[in-house]
Amino acid sequence: MNPLLNPLVLGKLAKSYLFDINRIYRVTEEQIRRYQDKSLRWIVKYAYTVPLYHEKYKKAGIHPRDIRGVKDIKKLPLVTKKDFRGKTADFLLPKGADVGKYSMVSTSGSTGEPVTIYSDPYTIFHTFIGFVRSIREHGIDWRKNRMAIIADLSPDSAEEAYFSRTAIPNLKVFFSLDNMKVFHVGEKPEKLLQEIEAFNPEFIGGYPGILKILAILRRQGKAKNLMPRIIATSGAVIDEYTREYIKRAFNAELFDSYGATECSPMAFQCKKGHYHINSDFVYMEFMDPKEKKKISGDGGNIVVTRLFGKGTPVVRYTGISDFITPSSKEPSDCSIHTPVIESIGGRVVDSIVLPNGDIIPPSSFTGIPYKVMHMFNTDKIQQFQIIQHDLKEIDILIVIDEELRDVGPKVDEIFNEIKKQYEKKIGQGVIINIKEVDKIKTIRRGSVTPPP
Repeated sequence: MNPLLNPLVLGKLAKSYLFDINRIYRVTEEQIRRYQDKSLRWIVKYAYTVPLYHEKYKKAGIHPRDIRGVKDIKKLPLVTKKDFRGKTADFLLPKGADVGKYSMVSTSGSTGEPVTIYSDPYTIFHTFIGFVRSIREHGIDWRKNRMAIIADLSPDSAEEAYFSRTAIPNLKVFFSLDNMKVFHVGEKPEKLLQEIEAFNPEFIGGYPGILKILAILRRQGKAKNLMPRIIATSGAVIDEYTREYIKRAFNAELFDSYGATECSPMAFQCKKGHYHINSDFVYMEFMDPKEKKKISGDGGNIVVTRLFGKGTPVVRYTGISDFITPSSKEPSDCSIHTPVIESIGGRVVDSIVLPNGDIIPPSSFTGIPYKVMHMFNTDKIQQFQIIQHDLKEIDILIVIDEELRDVGPKVDEIFNEIKKQYEKKIGQGVIINIKEVDKIKTIRRGSVTPPP
């Protein structure tokens, strides 16, 4: 049954659509904090009815009445990926819940072990509101502008549930949505590009990996009539070089959204390029990475609490293995009243580990080729991959655009500068090898295949 045909559900969602989308524009920081306090009290009370959380809270001697707001959040125990994995609905949903009323969604399992949770219709539609918020900031109307979405439509993926079984199909009862077309990320890139060109969208959204592949094809002269105005990336960390490559290939503006299957859209870039946290959707804590790893077994430095929705609650969740740097100051040139993220690094499994044990997040490492290209005013590098063989040796594999090989600075000059910049970044004791290769195998969700 379509949940939107239930007047209570429809009314709740209509209220959210009318009032939640613009909340971060119209309220003050203090009002956001009060909203977080209220939402946290509600979500902790709900989590207490879910066996997984109930057991953890009882063991920690915590009751919902002990949590009055975010100032008390550290009283709650952490919840890890391991806590979710292998659990049945009996542990992940409130006792006695009708499983048929929830959608089962799984993460991509980028580390080899996916996490499965349950979402109710409101949670799924509220996630859609976060999507609408981000595209509206960039002048895209989800009911009017032509939109191409490249998603993972594999069975039981969060996006398959979202686009094929829940939110979008249910909305089509009320709106035609002929202006929106969803494409599977697993389609052959040449065919995918051809189909998107035929649809002629103003907006394209997808993973950085597949968008980079399409950008390379575009640079090779394919899909010349495809001229999107806005491109949005999500689902993987995008480095500066990939960002600029995609923008120039399509001559379009690009913004990034940051989120996770378990936690909804957590942040997005505004028109000024600032990453704003959706503070009314999530509460984000920042931990020392080594301490987090020791306590939870999960990587990265963030702990996330989703502040809405039923199904499987996500409270003080450590399973997002990214490195996030919060900004110490809010931008003065923006009308969004939420904290800002300075940078988003990748998963700990993508990081470079130095002989002394220090970890270099991928975002600070993968940005070097872009800086060198900017220095030489060239787009000669088409792709690159970083492979760490051991603590003392790293290979940088580079593909050169043949059409630009003899244009501008020499390849050897570029390689020497890249080597110099990497050696400066990591210090002594690590050998950096710069190697030209003919091809780097690219995956659709991320940027390149993991090293062997």
